[in-house]
Amino acid sequence: MKSLFYLLTGIFWSLTFTSCNNPSKNSGSNAIDKTAIYDNGVNIAYTDSGKNDTTLLFVHGWCINKSYWTNQTAYFGKKYRVVAIDLPGFGKSGKNRKDWSPMAFSRDVDSVIKQLDLKKVILIGHSMSGDVALQAAVDNPKQVIGLVVVDIFRNVGKVYVQSKQDKIQYAKDIDSLKRYFKKVTFDYFNQELFYKTTSAAVKKRVLHDVATGDTSIAAACMEQMGDFNEIEKLKAAKTKLYLINSDIKPTDTTHLAANKIPFKLLYIHATGHFPMIEKPQEFNTLLDKAIADIKTR
Repeated sequence: MKSLFYLLTGIFWSLTFTSCNNPSKNSGSNAIDKTAIYDNGVNIAYTDSGKNDTTLLFVHGWCINKSYWTNQTAYFGKKYRVVAIDLPGFGKSGKNRKDWSPMAFSRDVDSVIKQLDLKKVILIGHSMSGDVALQAAVDNPKQVIGLVVVDIFRNVGKVYVQSKQDKIQYAKDIDSLKRYFKKVTFDYFNQELFYKTTSAAVKKRVLHDVATGDTSIAAACMEQMGDFNEIEKLKAAKTKLYLINSDIKPTDTTHLAANKIPFKLLYIHATGHFPMIEKPQEFNTLLDKAIADIKTR
């Protein structure tokens, strides 16, 4: 079953997956759950805290929710306006649609930017939402002033050629994901997304959210991911890319440099796939550096 995730992460997105100990209602001193945003009739749950003309807009990854940004909301809400959203299909957002593609999710982010009338936006997207945030940056060039991606884009620009056999295997893997969702995801998370330093509490939290989410929507996200050309999108976005990645695996920036895409790579030491909850203080320090650089541009 590991072939499913090697295929998904190698060819399209890297995977990402409500805390029992840190529920979203505690995600900052004045962050309150709201649902007054809609994208084509689907409600988008969010928190909105802090005051500033610059807004940090946090977008979570696959099978998790906005509560994973709790520490960041509390920390950055003292200096900026901070908005964290539940993507439709996850957390407290609506599920009443059938399109779970990255383009659909990016339109959700567009709706948040427009309906909250956000002006100077720094987008922060974790894993699956790296592509989502990137597309939103392309769609909102006047509002978005910065783009930060978290533990994603490790081989951005590398071309993968799918054979007929690859496509057949992909369909089989998607079927396995639908039939044996918990086993497939748990095996992969334990083997690939957690590191030896990842605490038992973090593992329990993430696996709980994976197990209790809507598995049909989660599988549909994988099935509908399509082909997303990050290099071409980065060229269209015309903005510097900031990567905050764990250093346990290398990040190949060859194609970013070759395509003259400005970027800054910030490594966080010895974490798994969820650095914002594994080492929140270190993560916040790195994000602070990225924001400072963005504001000087």
